[in-house]
Amino acid sequence: MKRIVTVTPNPAVDLSYHVAGIHPGASHRVPAPLSRAGGKGLNVARVAHQLGHPVLALAPYGGSSGAEFAAELESSGVPHALVPVAGPTRRSIALVDTVGGETSIFNEEGNPLRSSEWQALAAVVVDALSAQDEDAPGVLAASGSLPPGAPADFYPALVRLAHDAGIPAIVDTSGSGILAAAEAGADLLKPNHHELEEATGETDLAAGAWRLIDLGAKTVLVSAGADGMLAFSHATPDGYWRARLPEALSGNPTGAGDAAVAAAATALAAGVTDTRVILRRATAWSAAAVLMPAAGEISPRYAELEEQLIISWEDNR
Repeated sequence: MKRIVTVTPNPAVDLSYHVAGIHPGASHRVPAPLSRAGGKGLNVARVAHQLGHPVLALAPYGGSSGAEFAAELESSGVPHALVPVAGPTRRSIALVDTVGGETSIFNEEGNPLRSSEWQALAAVVVDALSAQDEDAPGVLAASGSLPPGAPADFYPALVRLAHDAGIPAIVDTSGSGILAAAEAGADLLKPNHHELEEATGETDLAAGAWRLIDLGAKTVLVSAGADGMLAFSHATPDGYWRARLPEALSGNPTGAGDAAVAAAATALAAGVTDTRVILRRATAWSAAAVLMPAAGEISPRYAELEEQLIISWEDNR
């Protein structure tokens, strides 16, 4: 198996609190939170690593929170290469209401990186993509928000680096970044329905996804909540695939999208290009992530959930 290289430009120390009922304005006594190195790309690497796929997680880190981030990542066993930076690593807080079944997330914005630090991160990516033999990369997956002042072409540059190395590129971000990644020819984009509407201005999911395809993306997976997941491909312009479970699952959805990216990354790294295969795996892994208490892991029920999926073809435009 070829290695999955993930890039997380704006990582975080993830704190997950489980609360038996959240009441606005009230005090809550809670157990100690689960604390781990997080950020979307780190979650992708964790899920793939959990299922035995070779990974390398790349990210910057800094300050006392960065030291905590690096220590937890080291203890996790997930292979990684970190770039030291001056600014402290941000924190992300998830409040999981175990009674109401809802999760509220508070994401710090992150601190700007210096020009030299962006260059150092790019150099680590180039090194990872030029590795040979057992460390040879099979796919590059870049995920998450960008810190303030980030280069506007950060994600397009990663797509170009992946293609120069002869491997596919997955990008999971939002806003103008997803449009730029599409224009750069990203092999797979993974927005959720809110991100897709925000980026494209299209309230119709199919119209938004096809706009990304028209810009240059090869495949677009769209998480649509209870409506399942949709898969659009430039190879099938007459329609798209939808996958969903017979009934929606309750749990913690914070890592569901990252699990879907991990599923797509493992497929592409293995040379799988069938959109339906990628969609089935991504939907099942995403659902299995909802059953777990924190992002970056999936339930062993993922194979069972894949068997339950309802797959349908839908004509478009």
